[in-house]
Amino acid sequence: MHASDALLHSAAAERNRQPILAVLQRWLPARGTALEIASGTGQHAIHFAAGLPAWAWQPTDADAASLASIAAWREASALANLQPPLRLDVMARPWPITTHFDAIFCANLLHIAPWPVCDALMQGAARHLEHDGQLILYGPFLIDGIATAPGNLAFDTDLRARNPAWGLRRLADLEIVATAAALTLQERVAMPANNEMLRFGPALRCPAIR
Repeated sequence: MHASDALLHSAAAERNRQPILAVLQRWLPARGTALEIASGTGQHAIHFAAGLPAWAWQPTDADAASLASIAAWREASALANLQPPLRLDVMARPWPITTHFDAIFCANLLHIAPWPVCDALMQGAARHLEHDGQLILYGPFLIDGIATAPGNLAFDTDLRARNPAWGLRRLADLEIVATAAALTLQERVAMPANNEMLRFGPALRCPAIR
């Protein structure tokens, strides 16, 4: 099979990649190493690696078709700072990596995964982040005190009908599992299409939520 035959495409990833990159460019230092969890098609990985050329970007996924697609996108992009994809199941303990990262990024995973994945992600990030590293999440979340957009309510209902273990996650619940992993929410940014970007860091740093 030719590499291009493995390419997967997500219209949503195409739409949201640039707004996400703009926040990453603001949050991240000039250079570093990043681990991307659940990289999916690979479209995010090549866009972020291209937009953050001084960052070594490590994509991962647990799905074989996604890993093949990431590899195909990487081959097509010829980006020197984009690493070959690794198979990583968030629920594995330990994760099959031995290094630490300046940032761990995960988009649109937690609402299509059982709740224990949230805890596993926080615990895994705490084990593999550098002492001043950042865990950055993107997706739709339920935020206490802020009215949920009708589209997100409908999406949540649809997710739970498809799988009762799925559904949009409350930010307050994420903060609880983050605290158990010695992480704290440091910043939240509202994104297009009723999504959010969340930045978690070591609990010793003072949070600065805006």
